[in-house]
Amino acid sequence: MKPLIVATTLLIETSPQALPLGAACIASSIKHHPLTKDKFEVKLIPVSKEEKGYQNCPAEKKIQYIVNKLLQHGQPKYVLFSVYVWNHKELEQVSIELKKQNPDVITIAGGPEVTANPVAFNGFDFTVSGAGEIANPLLISELENGTFDSKNLIQGVYTPKIQQNQSGCLRASTPNLQELSSPYLDGTLDVSDYGGALWELARGCPFKCSYCYESKGEKKIQYFPIERIQKELELFNQKKISQVFVLDPTYNANKKRAKELLDLIAKKAPGMFFYFEARAEFIDRDLAKAFTKIPCALQFGLQSADPEVLRLVNRTLDKKIFTRNIGYLNETGAIFGFDLIYGLPGDTLEGFKKSIDFALNLYPNNLETFCLSVLPGTDLYEKAKDLGLTWQNEPPYNVTQTTRFSTKDLAHARELSIACNLFYNDGRAVPWFNTIVKALHMRPSIFIEEFYSWLNSNHKEYTESHQNSCHIPHVEIEKLQCDFIKYLFTKRQKESLTLAALDLIKINGALSRLDSDGKEQIVQLDYIPEELLSPYATDLIFFSKNAKKRKSSIKLKYKHGHLDIHRI
Repeated sequence: MKPLIVATTLLIETSPQALPLGAACIASSIKHHPLTKDKFEVKLIPVSKEEKGYQNCPAEKKIQYIVNKLLQHGQPKYVLFSVYVWNHKELEQVSIELKKQNPDVITIAGGPEVTANPVAFNGFDFTVSGAGEIANPLLISELENGTFDSKNLIQGVYTPKIQQNQSGCLRASTPNLQELSSPYLDGTLDVSDYGGALWELARGCPFKCSYCYESKGEKKIQYFPIERIQKELELFNQKKISQVFVLDPTYNANKKRAKELLDLIAKKAPGMFFYFEARAEFIDRDLAKAFTKIPCALQFGLQSADPEVLRLVNRTLDKKIFTRNIGYLNETGAIFGFDLIYGLPGDTLEGFKKSIDFALNLYPNNLETFCLSVLPGTDLYEKAKDLGLTWQNEPPYNVTQTTRFSTKDLAHARELSIACNLFYNDGRAVPWFNTIVKALHMRPSIFIEEFYSWLNSNHKEYTESHQNSCHIPHVEIEKLQCDFIKYLFTKRQKESLTLAALDLIKINGALSRLDSDGKEQIVQLDYIPEELLSPYATDLIFFSKNAKKRKSSIKLKYKHGHLDIHRI
């Protein structure tokens, strides 16, 4: 009987974005590496915090629940853990408990959190810094053959209990991506279980953003072979998954390859939705058009609109080029969003608000805002004290204050983040947001700030539910948007614009639900729907003065692929 190897991780949720790709890659490498091939029974057994068994367990029994799940196929000889910021405490406890129940089991941990500081984890027998597809099979082979030597360790392998004072950790050898097996193609990972996929097209990042784990990672970009990519794409299409999240920190670093892959996706997986991370500096008109060939969304790590703030974290920004290139995307109708970070060194609350203004003025479909995390093992971590940062010692390592961003200011930035996410992102406000803000002569950040204040005073349950990640139906958010608009237009003595503003919100909200749910929508309006959807409605003051009012109830649906507006 072959010895059992279990690869595992603790997922924050059950979704395509939280799919256990890291653990699956290691399991797949053990199945195919010449030193370990056919010598072990290899099982991938992830645990999700959303699965019923885990959720129904009392807090004090959750560790044992995970242990029991890992033992469901018998006693493993090796358990390999994929460790991240959100799960390293629990997985270390799982390893300790496993060894209590079976002292002979050997536990090995890897992943981003371990890579950052491999000697900081005492609960595992071994840790692996860097990519594990070579180091893990080599280590297991040595242990099996009795040739393991703790004084002559494999590159990237650490024994934390011995090497407490180790510093300047050497990472494991970088695998040749042309030779790596695919956990999708060999059946290690079934995308049907998650409804989507995380898809690796490349590894390595040419940039050195100091807050990112990649700041000390591989600078040279390696690409997976096109034959593997094509086969995985065909498999995704065969499995009929709906969405794919592309794990490539700069998808468009190579424009020619980016376009070729978009053509391949259009041919092999028509209708499937893809999410890309990209750099605005590398967008041109041709590439902007190419992104419209497939259903997709792009996310850009803007992080801040202040070049001096970005300089402190090894990033650059030319606002003119950024604005021009994002304009190409708006011309084509491509879907895109931005990321912003608050609490960056050198930044202030007012600076963060200016970044919100800059971002929202470019009509992103979403604006994601995050508190800065000072991740162990990054360049920022080493320089953080000199930069005047104070942060949490435990995950998620959030900044608690800086020399220019007080604890109070950070709390206020979080409120802006909650309000922006609820009103703009979940409220699907992009078609009309800037129209209304301009009519009010307000900065976007001040508008968002006022919304949070109003919401906290009148509907505090929504700020609390949103902080707890509770789903709020769009029709419910739309009612909040309309109530706030009525309040704000009255407060700023713009009552004459209220009806037009409300109609814009209602008709665009109905269209968004029609697109997302596919169900026909009924809306009551004060203005003619065709005029509300015309370019004239982008100037709310002009529209309110010149458009004719005509109360009506309309039904929106798609007929033969075209929008049908039917008056009831």
